[in-house]
Amino acid sequence: MTESKGSSKEAIEPGSESDGMHRRGFHQTVIYILNGLMGLALALPTLVYLLMPPKGRKESAYVDAGDISQLTVGIPVEMSFQQSRVDGWRALTEKRTAWVVKNSDNSVVAYGPQCTHLGCAYHYEESTKKFICPCHTSYFSIQGAVLTGPAPRPLDRYVTRIENNRLMVGALKPTDGSKA
Repeated sequence: MTESKGSSKEAIEPGSESDGMHRRGFHQTVIYILNGLMGLALALPTLVYLLMPPKGRKESAYVDAGDISQLTVGIPVEMSFQQSRVDGWRALTEKRTAWVVKNSDNSVVAYGPQCTHLGCAYHYEESTKKFICPCHTSYFSIQGAVLTGPAPRPLDRYVTRIENNRLMVGALKPTDGSKA
């Protein structure tokens, strides 16, 4: 009988360690695998961000700003247009404006809408025939030159070209005297 008692102790119990992987070990293995998958899920976007450069910031070359056949020579008109650009991974379409002046030789000058002092929006005053910035009273001539005020340089100009009486507006370029 003693032999049977000894043999029963040597019998393998279902929850013992000699049964292979025990429950705690299985759970630890599953937790390690899940942690590894979560770490990989967090690391992949980071690696993509670090290793793949974003798209460069580029603006469309020329944008149609409108018909210039009805413009009067020497009278500025504010024209609005849509300009698309890619910034990083975002594609944006923005509303822009320009003050457009038609010259006697049918050439066109388009000025950026901000004062060169602090970037306030200026307007054209018909009675004085000048552009006026209401923020700090800078005055600009029809040619964009500074007449009075704290503005450090003339108005910025858009690169323009004319195609079939349509004004095509390009990039905004700082005028002489700027460091940009």
